[in-house]
Amino acid sequence: MTDTTHDEPHGDALGTRLNWLRAAVLGANDGIVSTAGIVVGVAGATDSRATLITAGLAGLLAGSMSMAAGEYVSVSTQRDSEKAALAVERRELREQPQAELDELTGMLAERGLSQDVAREAAEQLTRRDALRAHASVELGIDPDSLTNPWHAAGASFLAFTVGALLPLLAIVLPPVSSRLLITVLSVLAALALTGWWSARLGAAPAGRAILRNMGGGALAMGVTYAAGTLLGAAGV
Repeated sequence: MTDTTHDEPHGDALGTRLNWLRAAVLGANDGIVSTAGIVVGVAGATDSRATLITAGLAGLLAGSMSMAAGEYVSVSTQRDSEKAALAVERRELREQPQAELDELTGMLAERGLSQDVAREAAEQLTRRDALRAHASVELGIDPDSLTNPWHAAGASFLAFTVGALLPLLAIVLPPVSSRLLITVLSVLAALALTGWWSARLGAAPAGRAILRNMGGGALAMGVTYAAGTLLGAAGV
């Protein structure tokens, strides 16, 4: 019988994938809401398609670059922390290997192994790869799969851009008479989808997440539209 255990998502690999998916959904959601707020607000003040395109593209680029830069800084900080923690482990393994073996034994015993089995497992793991064993058990880090800030920044940029394109296209492509209605309905439908998907990733009730997502988006569009209408009426 074929061994398929290596093809199944387990542990850190599955958690990493879920984190990436959740970040992508949240990035797309931010792109939808922020860009919809901008273009709907501007639509309240003017019917000019050129102005809407300019405002929407400016919001898309500013938001996507901000998301990418923020994610890069955040993940770079996390990566630096992981590298520093691994450097400490390397030094401790080099300077006090017996104490580190005892520490690993204790951590394995805390996970339910008997003392003898924990000791044997710690010795085997240490002989195989001491740093990897301590990184995994003690720090929850895979030394060969450290977080990549460039990947995180690119994913955030792409997710935000994809989300932002929906309200931008919805506001500039339809006729003037129906563009606002089409934009609002499109945005609410997209927010329902991202709310459902984020709830599914978090194993949470979907209904509440969908209503919360749609409510936040509707509020953002309502406030910016009212502001744009007032400014347009005042001739600002």
